[in-house]
Amino acid sequence: MATSSPVIDQETRRRLELAMQVAKTAGRQILRSFQDERLAVEQKVDRSVVTEADRAAETLLRQTILHAFADDTVVGEEHGTSPGSSGWTWYLDPIDGTQAFVRGVPLFGTLIGIEYNGESRAGVICLPALGEMVYAARGHGCHWVRGMQPEGDSGFSAGEKQLAHVSKVAALPDALFLTSWMQSFFETGTIPKFLRLSEATGVTRGWGDCYGYTLVATGRAEIMVDPVLNVWDAGPMLVVLEEAGGCYTTFAGKPDIHGGTGVATNGILHKAVLEILK
Repeated sequence: MATSSPVIDQETRRRLELAMQVAKTAGRQILRSFQDERLAVEQKVDRSVVTEADRAAETLLRQTILHAFADDTVVGEEHGTSPGSSGWTWYLDPIDGTQAFVRGVPLFGTLIGIEYNGESRAGVICLPALGEMVYAARGHGCHWVRGMQPEGDSGFSAGEKQLAHVSKVAALPDALFLTSWMQSFFETGTIPKFLRLSEATGVTRGWGDCYGYTLVATGRAEIMVDPVLNVWDAGPMLVVLEEAGGCYTTFAGKPDIHGGTGVATNGILHKAVLEILK
C-alpha cells in the first residue's frame, strides 16, 4: 500500500532515488551467480569470503554513482575509496552476508549508506533473493518494499511499499536477539556479554548481517548486535533504524556508523541492552 511521505531536500532525494535503482540493478546481477556451483570463493585474511560477484557488483555500483555524482566520495568494501569534494560520501557493501550467499542461503543483501558532512542522510538495504528492500532518508521515514520480482536483465518489479516500524516489545524476556557471527564475540573477548544478553532475552538466533537489521527495522525482531562492524556494513543502519522508530549505536551508546561495533534495537529496549553490553 503506497503512503505519503514528508518532503526531503532535493540533493538527498536525488541520491536516494539513485541508490534504490542501482541497488536493485546490482541485486539482479548478483542473483545470476546465486546458487551457482561454478562460483569461485576466496577467503580473506579476516576469514570472511569474497567472490567475483562481490567485486563485479561493487564496480557496477561505484561506476553508476560516480557517473551521476562525480564529486562525491565513494567507499566500498572491495575497491577502496574514490575521493570526492562535495561533502557527500557513499558507503557500499555489494554483498553483505557473503557467507550466506556462497552457501545458497537467501539472507544476504546490497547495502548503500549516504552521508553528508558526516551526517547519515539516507540508506538502502536490498535483499534480492527475498524480493525485499528497506530504505530511509533523514526526516522522510523508513519504507519497506516486499514482493519485488526479477524483471528483465537489470532490475525488479516495484513490489508493494509500506512504512516500516520497529516492534513495541517492552520486556527483554519477550525479545528476539540476533547476531551475525559468533566468532566475533570470541575474537573480541565479549562472549560473557553475549551469554548475558542471550540469557536475558526470550530467543536468540543467528539471522544476522543486514537481514538482522532489516528484521529489527520492520518489527520482526527487537535486538541485533555485532561486536565487529566495518563502516560499509553499518552504512545505512543508523538512518534506517532511527527513521523506523528504533535506535542504532555503538556498544558505547554513540549513534555512529564509524564506531566498529553495532547495536540495533526497537528503542524501548536500547538502554537495557547497552547496560548488559557494558
